[in-house]
Amino acid sequence: MLHLRLIVPGPLLPAVLDLLDSTLGATHVVTLPAAARRPPGDVVLCDVARESADELLAGLRALGVPEQGAIDVSALELSISRAAREAESRAPGLGSDALVWESVTEVTHEESAFSYTYLAFIVTATMLAACGVVLDSAVLIVGAMVVGPEFGPLAGLCVALVQRRAHPALRSLTALLGGFAVAIVLTILFSWMMNAFGLFTEADFHGSRPNTSFVFQPDALSLVVAFLGGVAGLLSLTSAKSGALVGVAISVTTVPAAANAAVALAYGEFGQARGSTVQLLLNMSGIVIAGVLTLLVQQSAWRQLRSRRQAAR
Repeated sequence: MLHLRLIVPGPLLPAVLDLLDSTLGATHVVTLPAAARRPPGDVVLCDVARESADELLAGLRALGVPEQGAIDVSALELSISRAAREAESRAPGLGSDALVWESVTEVTHEESAFSYTYLAFIVTATMLAACGVVLDSAVLIVGAMVVGPEFGPLAGLCVALVQRRAHPALRSLTALLGGFAVAIVLTILFSWMMNAFGLFTEADFHGSRPNTSFVFQPDALSLVVAFLGGVAGLLSLTSAKSGALVGVAISVTTVPAAANAAVALAYGEFGQARGSTVQLLLNMSGIVIAGVLTLLVQQSAWRQLRSRRQAAR
């Protein structure tokens, strides 16, 4: 269940209450007349089954509630109520499968911001992965994958492409490509510094690296893994099962490939740099293609489910 707190201007209140009454998954409706001061209006509280939330939020947007008032949404951890159980049973599908576009859009918008924190994470992750590729340490590679924040902009790009919104797509691309560019440049400098202190050596980098050589040897399997990772990642966002993102983070070679490209450029090894760059682009492309297809399938499935429900009324 999701909990909604609405600030509704007086003239819109009848339409909002009618919408809530017609929403099968809505319950626990409470009105507080003239309780809101800024912006002024009535406060309406309600709970809604997650599988009905997208339709309800779209209806509230169509009424103009966000422009004249406010819509706040939070997840309910526990609701002990017969009315809530009945609302969930009336709503179509399962809550864990529901696609709530407002939630997905908001999460990916925040995660794709080209902020100092995002830069700090992607630079740190790339430097950590650089240590992993030089030392041939799978543990460091996995750690760098977990730290890397690049899935946020990738998911944001998928959502923007499906919604056909140019500005969010450009925002995500800027964070993704700009972040990796900054991370690679700083990791080159980091590699030179580590080499000067004797902590990195060219012999180690050119030596046998059975645990990490995959980061500069792209093949068809890389695309398959990236595609599956993209499916799992978008499903974890849309179904609110964020724990699955950890599995996605350690399955797709993005940050390690960027790190290997940086170290290779630092040592003038352009063949490895090229292979790592191809690996990076291949994996990002696979994630985006898979993410877009996953969202389109979910969108189509929920539209069909909604149409069948309306036909059955």
